[in-house]
Amino acid sequence: MIPVVMSGGNGTRLWPLSRKHKPKQFLALFGEHTMFQQTLLRLNGIPDLEPPTVVCSNEHRFMVAEQLSELGIGSPTIILEPVGRDTAPALTIAALEAENKADDPILLVLAADHVIRDLAAFHEAIDTARAEAEKGYLVTFGIVPTQPETGYGYIEASEKNKVSKVKAFVEKPDLNTAESYVASGNYYWNSGMFMFKASTLLAELETYSPEILNSCREALNQATPDLDFIRLQQESFEACSAISIDYALMEKTDNAVVVPLDAGWNDVGSWSSLWECEQQNENNNVTRGDVMLDDVSNSYVHSECRLVSVLGLENVVVVETADAVMVASKEKTQDVKTIVQRLNEAGRSEAENHRLCYRPWGYYDSIDNGARFQVKRISVKPGASLSLQMHHHRAEHWVVVSGTAQVICDEKTTLLTENESTYIPLGKKHRLHNPGQIPLEIIEVQSGSYLGEDDIIRFDDNYRRN
Repeated sequence: MIPVVMSGGNGTRLWPLSRKHKPKQFLALFGEHTMFQQTLLRLNGIPDLEPPTVVCSNEHRFMVAEQLSELGIGSPTIILEPVGRDTAPALTIAALEAENKADDPILLVLAADHVIRDLAAFHEAIDTARAEAEKGYLVTFGIVPTQPETGYGYIEASEKNKVSKVKAFVEKPDLNTAESYVASGNYYWNSGMFMFKASTLLAELETYSPEILNSCREALNQATPDLDFIRLQQESFEACSAISIDYALMEKTDNAVVVPLDAGWNDVGSWSSLWECEQQNENNNVTRGDVMLDDVSNSYVHSECRLVSVLGLENVVVVETADAVMVASKEKTQDVKTIVQRLNEAGRSEAENHRLCYRPWGYYDSIDNGARFQVKRISVKPGASLSLQMHHHRAEHWVVVSGTAQVICDEKTTLLTENESTYIPLGKKHRLHNPGQIPLEIIEVQSGSYLGEDDIIRFDDNYRRN
C-alpha cells in the first residue's frame, strides 16, 4: 500500500500564520512536528507500507523534501504540479505513477493538514478499508458527525453504522438540513480521504473522466526528473479541468463504499476549529507564546514575536506574527480568506510571504526596510550555497555574525569569519557559501533604487531555480 499525501493547499483561513509560500500543513501547530509530518507519523505501525507519494506545488518542493528528511523517510516520490488543478488530476497522476512502481498497489489518499486523535480507531478503519479496496471498490472515509455542521460536505450511506454503498455525495447544507442529516444516522462528513487500487481508480476515470486521464497520462509521460522531484509537463497538465475527485468521479460511480471513521478527526479549516483541537484552560482559552489575559474567555490568542495582552473579551481570536496582527470574532473566522483576498488585490506581500522566508539553502528574515535600504538576517545551512547571481538595482553589505562564509565576487574568493564583512557592488556576480559545520549567520544591508526579490539574475544554482 502506498500512502498518497495531497499537499497543494494554501490554508488562507489560517492567515496570518498560514500563507501561500508556507501554508498550514508545513507549520507545527500541534507539538513539535508539522501537520504534514504528523500525517505520515500516524501511519507508523500499519503493515506493508511503501514509501509515500507526495503531490505538491513547485514552490513547496524543498519544504516537502526537508520535512520528509527530518522524519528519516527515504525514497519518497514527490510529484510537482505546475499549476493547481484540484484533487482529480492530482490523484490521477499519483495512480499512474504508482502503476509504474508496483504491481497494482493500493493507494491510501490522505490530506496533509488534518488532525486525527484516536490512532487505534484510524488504523482499524484503514484495515477495514483495505479489505474493501482489495475487492475493487472505491473507498471513502466518512467522519461520524459530532454535531450539525454547515461547513462540510456530507456522504449519504445506504446503511447505518457499517461499511455500506455510497448513496450520494451532498453539498454543504444549511443548519436545518445538517440537523436532519445528523439525526438520520446514515450521513457522514466528507473527509476527503480515500483508498482504492490504482487500477480501479484508472478504470473508473476511463469511464467517467477520460479527458483528465488522457491529459494526466501525457503530463506524466513527458515529465522530467529534477533533483529528487518529478516535474510534470506543464502544457498537458494545464489542459486538465480544475475539479475535485468528488465531482469528477465519486458522485458518478456506483462502485463507491463508505467506511465510518470516528477517530477525533478535524480538518483545521479555521481558527475556531484550531481552538477546538487544542487543550483549553479553565476559562476555555487556548494560548500560544507570550500572552497575558485578564477577564477573557472562550478565546484563542497566539503570539509569535511580542507580548500580546487581551482584556475583557470573549469568543475572539488574536494572532500576532512578526509583520501582521489579526483580531477576529470566533464566529467570523471562516471569513479570514476575504482579508487575504484584499491583500492580494492590493499587491501586499503579507498575503504570500512571512517576514521569515525559507529557502532550500536556509532562510532570511527581513528585519527592517525603508526608502532605498533593506536589512536582512540570513542563515545558511552547513555546506549550502546561494546561487551565483547579480543585481541590477542594488548593492549589498555582508557582516558575519557567526560561522564561516566563503564569498565569491567576480573572480575573487574570500573567506570571512565572525565580525568580518564585505561589500558586493551593484552589477557584480557573487555567491555566498557556508563551508563550515555550523549554520552561517550574516547581516545583509541592501541599498539601491529597487530592492525586490525579482531583481536576481541567476547564473548557476544548486537547486535549479530559474
